[in-house]
Amino acid sequence: MPESTALRVNGAQVTVTTEPRTSLARVLREQLRLTSVKLACERGECGACTVLIDGAPRMSCITPARLVRRDVVTAEGLGEEAHDLQAAFADHGAFQCGFCTSGQLVHAAAILREELPAGVELEPFVRQRLSGNICRCTGYNGLVDAVCAVAEERR
Repeated sequence: MPESTALRVNGAQVTVTTEPRTSLARVLREQLRLTSVKLACERGECGACTVLIDGAPRMSCITPARLVRRDVVTAEGLGEEAHDLQAAFADHGAFQCGFCTSGQLVHAAAILREELPAGVELEPFVRQRLSGNICRCTGYNGLVDAVCAVAEERR
């Protein structure tokens, strides 16, 4: 049975109608028209639907919208925080077809918000953290290089 659900998305309070099994990804794309959230595997395996929920990257395709009671941020909601990251993606050839780019961008933004523990090597850390986001085009080196470049610039 459909039910109204209140969400906070990209800083705005919204009310949506959901069925018990409606995913957050479907609500974001179909009701709120936030097209950066991609529906691909719909099993939580590829990361194209990655959003931040209370600052943590989550796959919205396997997150029931009715259960979300926290802040949701999509690529559209990153705003100025992502400008240098977007430029680095372009400079380092971090995308080709672009389908996975918004999920990669959101996940990268979450990584860059973290304070790295002392002595951690940046490249392996970033590579491991981005491993949940699949890209069929780039081979990942450009993605990792872009995130590392922005991390170095922000230090």
